[in-house]
Amino acid sequence: QLSKILGVSTEQLIPVVSAVPVSKKQQTLDFRLSVSSLLEHGCLKSGSPIQGQAQQLAEQLTCDDVLTEIAVGQGTINFKVNRTLLAENVMNEVTKKGSSYGLSSELFNDYPRGRIIVEFSSPNIAKRFHAGHLRSTIIGNFIANLKHALGNEVIRMNYLGDWGMQFGLLGAGFQQFGSEEKLKSKPLEHLFDVYVQVNKMAESDENIKLAAQEFFRKLEAGDKSTLAFWERIRCISIEEYANIYQRLGVHFDEFSGESVYQKRSHDFLRLLEKKGLLKKTKQGTGVVDLSPNGDLSIYATVVRSDGTSLDIAAAVDRMEKYNFEKMIYVTDKGQHTHFQQVFQTLKIMGYDWAERCQHIPFGVVQGMKTRKGDVIFLEDILNEARSRMLKNMSASKTTKELEDPADTAEKVGIAALIIQDFKGPLLSDYDFDWDRVLQSQGDTGVFLQYTHARLCSIQRTYENGPQAQFNPASLQDPQAITLLQHLLRFDEVLYKASKDLQPKHLVNYLLMLSRLVSIAHRTLHVKGSLPEVAQARFLLFKATCSVLANGMKLLGITPVEKM
Repeated sequence: QLSKILGVSTEQLIPVVSAVPVSKKQQTLDFRLSVSSLLEHGCLKSGSPIQGQAQQLAEQLTCDDVLTEIAVGQGTINFKVNRTLLAENVMNEVTKKGSSYGLSSELFNDYPRGRIIVEFSSPNIAKRFHAGHLRSTIIGNFIANLKHALGNEVIRMNYLGDWGMQFGLLGAGFQQFGSEEKLKSKPLEHLFDVYVQVNKMAESDENIKLAAQEFFRKLEAGDKSTLAFWERIRCISIEEYANIYQRLGVHFDEFSGESVYQKRSHDFLRLLEKKGLLKKTKQGTGVVDLSPNGDLSIYATVVRSDGTSLDIAAAVDRMEKYNFEKMIYVTDKGQHTHFQQVFQTLKIMGYDWAERCQHIPFGVVQGMKTRKGDVIFLEDILNEARSRMLKNMSASKTTKELEDPADTAEKVGIAALIIQDFKGPLLSDYDFDWDRVLQSQGDTGVFLQYTHARLCSIQRTYENGPQAQFNPASLQDPQAITLLQHLLRFDEVLYKASKDLQPKHLVNYLLMLSRLVSIAHRTLHVKGSLPEVAQARFLLFKATCSVLANGMKLLGITPVEKM
């Protein structure tokens, strides 16, 4: 109808019609057409006030077999769809599309599906995985999951801090008080202890500093034994990190590192010099002038200790190697200026593709503690989440008998950490609180896992029961309609997340879905209902379970089937 009235194609109207968000308290109409969106997309000429245009447009529309109600809102026209048709279409789509439901929506028709590099996690070798790397790891994993699900070729890259003077210090320290035995039994713990010890000594002992400089000089010169020690420590570190990544359900396609770009960074400094772009500050530091009037009021440092020239070399190398559509860096907000300067420097050097590079910054987590005190290492956080979850599960009367309670506790604990982290804008700092994170009720990962396990339990109980033909007319209860309306919005939520790469849209959607399941479970009984009604409700819960599981997997959560 709208297409005929406005003289535009139905494809042009897809982005301006949206499903109405549901509320637990009241029934809503199904779809909303925004008049201001019509104007933005050129489907309507501006002129009279928006409210008047909404009223005029609504008067030209008529109810039919599909639309049962048309109402004017604040600058919108709202539509109610034939309830049987709503149930039939949503259920067919979820059942038919399965894991691609929402992702194959018309909203993504123009979505670019090129090659994407996501660089995330990036710990420093020879150090245990720091709790501060958790956010980069899970955010980067979510972005990579989403991009892959939307049809992009994704390269998951871990750019290790594996070079520099800190390695000279470690090498000098290991020569003095390193232990081969401890290196074999607890490698990263021992290397961390060595680094802390030698760092402390270097503050007051000039000989230690000189030994560190000499070790790093030999490393840069390619001395065989020094290089062999460095390679061994790098391999040990990657092996140790692999255990943490496995627990988090994260994988990488490539482990890169600062060491790879040493030679190329020197080449870039020479290129900058040749182009007359390399300037010197009063302190003698090599920089690229980014100021609009060439007075060095804004500049990017391109000395190796800062790593800037390394990042430039790495970006150019990746473009040559992969010809990426997009490259996304996931690091804390403290590095935002650094990356903006890297992108600007690349532009000044004539690399137009610098516009395809993007930095996703995130805030700081305060107050991560275990029962033993302040936390430094991510492994301690994961162990704490698992042990606290195990304790909560053993104290709960509703906990099922599980084959591997520790594994379930691990998955639920990790879900709790991820949801706590993803609920708000990524840029926000937040205070960590174990009791809040692990609550079984409320907006938590535990609640999502519990809802999924409950939906799996319904399937186990009734999937072998009497089968009846699906009749959409049996899903007309208010709670069933509300669930269907919410399932209808899944593609829009994924579309929003694909635009700004913020997981909060998906998290809030799944939390609302779980709340609606909780209400529906109390009223939409499968057991004791007529076969046709029981079958329709069973299939609705099954479809809801599928959408919930798909959403959780995109976030990096492994759904549990019992808890």
